[in-house]
Parts: sequence; structure tokens; C-alpha cells
Amino acid sequence: MRALIAVLAGDGIGTEVTAEAVRALQAVAARHGHQFSFEAGLIGGAAIDATGKALPEATLALCQRSDAILLGAVGGPKWGPSAPVRPEQGLLALRKALGLFANLRPVVPHPAVLGAAPIKAEILQGVDIMVVRELTGGIYFGDKTRTATEATDTCRYTVEEIERVVRLAARLAQGRRCKLASIDKANVLETSRLWRETVDRLLPAEFPDVAYEHMLVDSAAMHLIRKPRDFDVIVTENMFGDILTDEASVLAGSMGMLPSASLGATPQAGLYEPIHGSAPDIAGRGIANPYAAILSAALLLRYSLKLEAEALAIEAAVSRAVIAGALPADLASPGAAAISTRAAGDAVIAELAR
Repeated sequence: MRALIAVLAGDGIGTEVTAEAVRALQAVAARHGHQFSFEAGLIGGAAIDATGKALPEATLALCQRSDAILLGAVGGPKWGPSAPVRPEQGLLALRKALGLFANLRPVVPHPAVLGAAPIKAEILQGVDIMVVRELTGGIYFGDKTRTATEATDTCRYTVEEIERVVRLAARLAQGRRCKLASIDKANVLETSRLWRETVDRLLPAEFPDVAYEHMLVDSAAMHLIRKPRDFDVIVTENMFGDILTDEASVLAGSMGMLPSASLGATPQAGLYEPIHGSAPDIAGRGIANPYAAILSAALLLRYSLKLEAEALAIEAAVSRAVIAGALPADLASPGAAAISTRAAGDAVIAELAR
């Protein structure tokens, strides 16, 4: 297979972790006879510094002609909330321009590093959750106003926006345990009432084999920590999904272990990124955990390039590296030696060669 992959390293540790993800993809391509080409583009703070824009036209054009997009991270204190142009605006604009309406975040704690999580190991054993977050609607994209004494952010959803992300989540559930939890705040919000009504109409009609339940977001946040094994697929709106998936990262012990995939109506030009941020406090030190970025590359192979065997190979290589003790600082036990970002990438590539 031939494929063009856009590499948007972004800011902070983004450059470091995407480099290891690219190396893993190159190793897979060499082993399986594929030809992957990589082209870099600017986004976020790096793009603002170079062009004045968080998403330059050249970067968007690159993404539109690519088969998939690998992203590092955007943001940092240099471009704070009061800046006229902010890095996060580039990411939001890219999602909107490409129609990437669903963000998939698998949460599967690795048995070898359960001790890295602040939760009892017996609670984490057997946890396997897929969170599907609506990505282009809700309060993040609604109308905004600001005066000296008042600010508003409008939360807006249409039936069509809800239907398409719920359908995607239900199809994923059909390939798993056929369980779906729809998270909302229907006791307070009109958008959540529309969300719940849409789910109640759509799922019995189109997915009668999927057992589903509604759950208020505050209850879900508690349940996610107390009984995470109860969840299979979770689907929710943009802001709730953003918050719940960061909470879910605690189950895996570190954000450095969790990948994500942002998909639209077609798999082409899906966006793949670790869920962590740019971590400017450790940028340039070579100690960031690249496993989430490498696992995001596996999702890229699975969803955009339809190379399931190659995706499984990367996931297995990361797993074996972790079992062998190749642990970056965020996963290593207190006082234990931690490996560098590059060494973690080397460990995965060595496992791929086995």
C-alpha cells in the first residue's frame, strides 16, 4: 500500500512523541511491504509563531490531500487564554474543516503497569472501554459573546449531529460487548433532552441488538472510577467527553498510554493523536512517554488505512515493551530507572522486528 501521512508535530513534546510514532510506522511499512510517505505541517503555537495563524492554509491543504494525519499536541503558556490567536483554535478549525465529528478514545489499562494508577488494581483488572466523544458541536463551537461584565457560550446540537455519532458508537458496540452508555445532563439541559430523545428513537429502530442505558454525567464520572468494568462503549457530547476521557486516563495510570482517533463520514484524513497535551514543563528533555503517540499510529493503520494486522502488530509491540520493563518516567516505579523517549521508541521497534 502507498499512503501519504501528514505529520503535525505541534508544540512542546509533540515533536518528540510524533517522531517515535513515525519511526514505528516506518518499521511496519518496511516489514509488511508498504510505502508510507510523511510530510510535515505546522499547527498550533508553532504555526502562530511562523505564520500568525494557528492553522495555516498550507497545513489544511496538506491534510486534505493526505490519507491520514498524525498529530502531536498543541498549546503552551506562551500562547495563553488571553492571546489574540491561540493554538487550540487551529485544532478546532481542523476538526471542523475535515468534518471529524467523532473522537474515539480506547481505555485499556495495561496489566503490567496497574500500579501506576492511583486506583486499586482489582478495580482495574479487565477494564476495556471505548469512549466516543462528539467533536464538532456543543458548547465549544456555539456562539460566544463577551463584555466587561458578562460572557456567554452557547451549547447547540442538532438531531443530525447526535444521530451520526450515536450510530458510529453503536456500530462499535456491535463489534464488542453490545453495551452502550449514553451520557448526558437531561435533568438540566435542553440539548441533553434532545440527545436522550434521539438515542431512544434511533437505537431500538436501527440497533436492536445493542443494550443501552442513559446516565447523567455526574453519576457517570463517579461510576467510571468506582466500577469501570461496567462500561463497554460510552457515547457523549463534546464537553462531557473531553472531561470524562481525561478522568479515564487515571485508569491507565498515565495520559502517556492513551491514544485517540478523530473520524468523519469517511476514514480518509482521520486525525490521530495522543490524548495528552504539549507538557511544556518537560519538553526538550527527552523523557516524554511516546506510547500514546505510537498507539495512535496503530489506530491510524486500523481506521484510515484498513491495515488491521499491522495495527495489531504495533499494539502487541508496545505491550511487550511495557512487559519487558521499558517504562518512561510517568510509568516507572518511584526510585526505579526510567527510559528516555527515544529508548521507548527503540523498544517498540525491536519488538516489531521479532
